Amino acid sequence: MLALICLLSLFFLRDHPRLVAVQQGAIDGVAFTTGVILAPVEAWERMVAAMDSRTDLQEEVLRLQQENRVLKGQSQRLAALLSENARYKALLRSAQLIDDELIAAQIIAVSPDPSRHIVVIDKGVLDGVKEGQPMLGEEGLMGQIILSGERNSRAVLITDSAHALPVQVNRSGLRAIAEGSGVIDRLLIRHLPAKSDIRVGDLLVTSGLGGRFPNGYPVARVTEVVISDGEAFALVTAEPISALDRGRYVLVLQRTVGSGAES
Repeated sequence: MLALICLLSLFFLRDHPRLVAVQQGAIDGVAFTTGVILAPVEAWERMVAAMDSRTDLQEEVLRLQQENRVLKGQSQRLAALLSENARYKALLRSAQLIDDELIAAQIIAVSPDPSRHIVVIDKGVLDGVKEGQPMLGEEGLMGQIILSGERNSRAVLITDSAHALPVQVNRSGLRAIAEGSGVIDRLLIRHLPAKSDIRVGDLLVTSGLGGRFPNGYPVARVTEVVISDGEAFALVTAEPISALDRGRYVLVLQRTVGSGAES
């Protein structure tokens, strides 16, 4: 009966101001108690979520770093291909200035001996390559074939210490012999009379003597003319027009080989 009376009292007095205040206090007490009880659970869940987020973030960073490395590699490869393509186009443009037949080849190996400037190309006798034929680059003369196999050939560069070729000063027509120095970016002209008409900046071109190299093809540019006191001869240094240590594509000039002063 007491319980029934209490329930009826609560039902009829549910809107009484004092009872509403009690209800609000009860609600606040329950909310506070629930918050205290659930606080450790929520803290644990937040910590687990933070750890998961950190792990995901670390994995995302690693993935982005890997993608960045891949993209950098692809970018470098693309830049190399574009540069190689530009050199190949320049080589083809230079080929249009030569009337003789040309054989396009690719350098596939270089001599391991640092004292020799020798390269191997991927063309041989079956392709029309023969000993003595000139090898041209996109800007100037590079060397000549010294040994030809069926499918590959060896060529010596003009800077090899055992190589020499007849040249002339494009400005004055002065003839000389340009010798390899053994340094990839230097040619030497020795025993040139001290009063010869040659200057720094002069362009050296093939003279055509001997019939082995095409006449007038760029070889090098004079970088230094040294005349020592009391000496009758000048020592001339020149830098090859072609970048002999860069690029892969070359042209072999297919023409009759003469017996000139080249070696």
